[in-house]
Amino acid sequence: MAKIYYQEDCNLSLLEGKTIAIIGYGSQGHAHALNLKESGCHVIIGLYNGSKSWKRAEEQGFEVFTAAEAAKQADIIMILINDEKQAKMYKEDIEPNLEEGNMLMFAHGFNIHFVCIKLPKFVDVTMIAPKGPGHTVRSEYQAGKGVPCLVAVEQDVTGKALEMALAYALGIGGARAGVLETTFRTETETDLFGEQAVLCGGVCALMQAGFEVLTEAGYDPRNAYFECIHEMKLIVDLIYQSGFAGMRYSVSNTAEYGDYITGPKIITEDTKNAMRKILKDIQDGTFAKDFLLDMSDAGGQVHFKAMRKLAQEHPSEKVGEEIRKLYSWNGEEKLLDN
Repeated sequence: MAKIYYQEDCNLSLLEGKTIAIIGYGSQGHAHALNLKESGCHVIIGLYNGSKSWKRAEEQGFEVFTAAEAAKQADIIMILINDEKQAKMYKEDIEPNLEEGNMLMFAHGFNIHFVCIKLPKFVDVTMIAPKGPGHTVRSEYQAGKGVPCLVAVEQDVTGKALEMALAYALGIGGARAGVLETTFRTETETDLFGEQAVLCGGVCALMQAGFEVLTEAGYDPRNAYFECIHEMKLIVDLIYQSGFAGMRYSVSNTAEYGDYITGPKIITEDTKNAMRKILKDIQDGTFAKDFLLDMSDAGGQVHFKAMRKLAQEHPSEKVGEEIRKLYSWNGEEKLLDN
């Protein structure tokens, strides 16, 4: 079993006198930077010229430089920009400015596992991957809590790579919750599979299919939205809090009975075989190759943008926009801005 590290296993003082460059100031970037700063670390921000985040980072108290300038000053460089942009930025801005003993960090193993970035032999390479979006990493830290993280070491030149990565995890609040040891390969493949087969691809397709079946049968689309999409959060929150058994305890006997007899009719062996094919395409690099080609200058994101447009035109999106206006707690615009 992989080890889980907690606060008592981490030494924040290892970051004293170190300059940490956060490359990118989006969802994860702003959370890591602010949390580390409030933990007493010296943090600078690296962005491209003209970035819309430049002014925001300065307003929140950071010195902001180009990615190349930030990398040149830093002892620790955490890359938190989109996967498809990392290799080019690394080659042009980070690699020429690395020094022996620096630590290069990632929050996702994609570019290392699929060898989009070729590592020099003289730096530590580690990962701290929070298991939550950036706004949650930030809000949990502010509440005195933390989001669980994964830690991995790809290259340990100094002999202190793990200890330094754990110090970083403590600095962003992750060690308050727990930091699970893993590898770049395991994190990459399981993360991609979870997103595609379950969390994003699987769940969205399941909810939309349920919406379609009800509306095709003549039910009011608003009813269909409430029953198949809106209530998903309620169920997931119960599972998040106390597992499947806790969720089933909290729902009605009718719902629990239907769960047992109907779930296996939806998730069949054919479904699992499709999941196995998805996993194989991730493991052998097929997905990464297709994704990077579509996102490249040559690909022009044509397929990606077409799929996004088609998804936005699903009837449930229009109904959902109407329904969500009823929520007194709605913070949709704020969430999207982060």
